Amino acid sequence: MRVHLSAAAAGFLLLAGMGAAAADTVVIQPEQETVIKEYVKKQPLASVKLPGVELNVGTALPNTVELHEVPNVKYRYTVIDNRTVIVDPGTHKVVKIIE
Repeated sequence: MRVHLSAAAAGFLLLAGMGAAAADTVVIQPEQETVIKEYVKKQPLASVKLPGVELNVGTALPNTVELHEVPNVKYRYTVIDNRTVIVDPGTHKVVKIIE
């Protein structure tokens, strides 16, 4: 009986962890992404390099990276290695990379 409870508890914790990870996923609505892309085209930025930083969704950028506002959008953007990066200004985490 004890083995079954432990396995059930382990399964629950695994599922709970997966749920927490899924909750961190940011979904940018297509309309909002279109607004961001159009704004970025009109307001181009010089690309910066971040040696030693692997650029992926979820990567926390250093606080020294300047983030630029998109009007009426929660997120900010910057250009790193010629890639437009959408960033959560509160956490400095990359939420989307626009190729």
